[in-house]
Parts: sequence; structure tokens; C-alpha cells
Amino acid sequence: MTATTVAPPAPAPEKAKPLAPISWKAPIGYGVVGLISLVLFGLLPADGQDSTFVLSTSKDFFTIDPITVPAKVTAIVLSVIALVLAGISWQATRNRRKVGAWLPVVFGIVVVLAFLTWADAGKSSPLPLTGLLQGSLFLAIPLVFGSLAGLLCERSGIINVAIEGQLLAGAFLAAVVASITSSAYVGLVAAPIAGMIVSALLVLFSIRYVVNQIIVGVVLNVLVVGVTSYLFSTVLKADASTFNSPPKLPTIDIPLLSQIPIVGPVLFRQTILVYIMYVVVVLLQIFVFRSRWGLRLRAVGEHPKAADTVGIKVNRTRVRATLLGGAVAGLGGAFFTVAAGLAFGKEMTGGKGFIALAAMILGRWNPVGALAAALLFGFSDNLQVVLGIIGTPIPSQIMLMTPYVVTIFAVAGLVGRVRPPAAEGIPYVK
Repeated sequence: MTATTVAPPAPAPEKAKPLAPISWKAPIGYGVVGLISLVLFGLLPADGQDSTFVLSTSKDFFTIDPITVPAKVTAIVLSVIALVLAGISWQATRNRRKVGAWLPVVFGIVVVLAFLTWADAGKSSPLPLTGLLQGSLFLAIPLVFGSLAGLLCERSGIINVAIEGQLLAGAFLAAVVASITSSAYVGLVAAPIAGMIVSALLVLFSIRYVVNQIIVGVVLNVLVVGVTSYLFSTVLKADASTFNSPPKLPTIDIPLLSQIPIVGPVLFRQTILVYIMYVVVVLLQIFVFRSRWGLRLRAVGEHPKAADTVGIKVNRTRVRATLLGGAVAGLGGAFFTVAAGLAFGKEMTGGKGFIALAAMILGRWNPVGALAAALLFGFSDNLQVVLGIIGTPIPSQIMLMTPYVVTIFAVAGLVGRVRPPAAEGIPYVK
């Protein structure tokens, strides 16, 4: 009797994974904005009006003559370019291809240029484009430091809603110390200490007493406003010459680099606080994503139980990251007093801490992304100042709303689906 060999059954074919649904939000958004730009900035202005842009300063290596362009034609051309980019986004979405970061950047630039061309049409005062960019970077300082502070805390699992209070505390202590010592640099050193004190209260209640982190952050903001307002009314007002007359940080021109037209004044003709900001962004980008410390920080924020099993002290890591974040935010608070050369005033931060949180989310918890988002908000903040100087037809009340409207639309329309650290806001108790 011969044995018969039975062939093994053929494996069942694998089921194809269903494709993710196509999101048309980006191309539709680009298309709508492009059409609005074409109608408002291109078709509505009167014929024959020109727009003039100033690109250089007196300290540059060479002078670039002001550029004068026909407002209507230029705005139409720029708006058409924006619509072409919207078409590229639509085609890429249809074919399920990802477009690089270049598309939203270029789209934003051409739409902003179309808007500036319209705003300056027929004005006797030229629009100082270099000054607009230089001021935008300067005004973005507290937003950059605030967003980096939130990034450090939330990457470790602590929600930091107290950025507003940390900025205000840093501004207060920087003003007082700089006034007493007659040194803006000493005030700059003191500012991070104030931010760390606020962070110490945050970790005390969030980690030690396991209080809801969002509630603690809100309460700390109110506490800092109350304490600084009381000290301002009782101490600083009584002897402003001694306690509330901070000197201003001097502008430092980097030799040769600061004399490059356009780029030089914007990047290399700033205060030391801006140069510190460059260093902090680069260091955090490296350490958070390219170091053992950063790996542990992200592990604690993503899966604290797994981090604990391999020997990482979860709560100790969170405490250190939150204190460091408070120091960074306090440093940003120095912008309002010693960097801007202003005396301390009640609630002078004006909600910048909450815009910094939006910049952190828009930047997807990434230092470089947070920097880009903060620059966007800083640009919108400075834009309403510059357009008010040249006499734009937009009402001043609308211009004051610009930074906050840009914040809402940017977070709602550009963030998309982002995932915060998985253990964010969840206390870790053994």
C-alpha cells in the first residue's frame, strides 16, 4: 500500500487594507483663500495705483532702490499663483500624494505679498518690508520661548497652561532686578528664576498632590496676575525710579552679517535675547530628538509605565522638564520689559502665553515647528502696527484683532490631525 502525499492548503490571500479617506480640507482652504485674494486684493483696487516697498537700510553693504509695482496687476498675478498652488494641492490630494512644506510656505508668502500690495496701493508712504520682518521676529520672542516651555512640559506629560503666568512673572522680576542693579543683563538673568518659581508650584500640585493640571495652570495664572498687580500698585508705583525703570537691552550688530541687505537687519541686528532664542531652538531640536535625555523625556510623556520598568524616574524627569520649561518661559517674559525697554505694567503680557500654546500645537510639539508658528503670529502682530503707520484702509479695530484671528484660523485650519503625547495630563502614581 503506497502512502499518498497531501499538499498543504494554500494560504488565504491577505485582505487589502482599506485606504484612508481623502481629506479635501487643505485644497479647499487654499482655493477659497486664493479666490478671496483675487477678488479683494486684485480686482477691487482702482487702476493706476502703485505700491512701493523699501528693502534696504542705511547700514547695509549696498542700497537697494525702493521697488514700485502696479498694485492691481501685481496683486492679480500673485493671486493667480496662489490658485495654481491650490490646484497642485488638489491634484496631490486626489492622487494621495503628500506635498512638502514648501507649498504652504510659498502659498502664504504670495497671499501676504498680494495683501501688502493692496494695502500700500496709492499710499504716499512706502511699506518698509525689511522693518516689517525685523519687527516680526522681535515680537515673536515671547511666543517662541513660551511655546518651547510648553513643549518641554508636555513632552514629559505635564500640561502647562501657566505659560501666561510664567511670562508675566519673568517680566516683573526682570524689570525690578534690572532697575535696582541698573543692568538689563542682570534683569535678563533674573527672569528665568521667576518662571521656575511658577513651575515649582505647578509640579508641586500636579505631581505631589495630583491635582488636575489644567486647573492648576489656570489658578497659577490668576495668582501671578494678582501678586504682580498688588506689588505694582504698592511698591513699584510708590518708587518707580528705583524699582520700575529698567534699562533696555542694546541692539547688537553681528559684524558683516548684519550688513547683508534684507537678511542682515532681520536676523543679525537684534538684541541678545534674539540670539539666545536661536541657540535655545537649535539645542532643544537636537536634545529632544537626538539625545538620550530627549528619548527619556519623550518616553515619560508617551508611556510612563514602560519608562519606569527600564529604570527611568518618571516623576523626577517630569519635575526637571517642567522647571526647565518654566525657566525658558521666564526668559521670554524679559522681552516685555528689558528687551522692549518698557516699565512693568499690570497684565502687560496680554494673553501671549495662550497664543504660545497655540504655536506649540501648530508646530506639532517640535521646536522648529513652534518657531515657525510663533513667527507667523509675530508677523501678524507687527503687521497691524506697520499698516496703521502707512494709513491702511482697514479699520484699526480689525487690525487689533489680526493676531488672534490668525491664531484661530491657523490652529483650526492648518493643524489637521495631530496627536499630543499619549500620557499628557495623566498623573503617574506607582
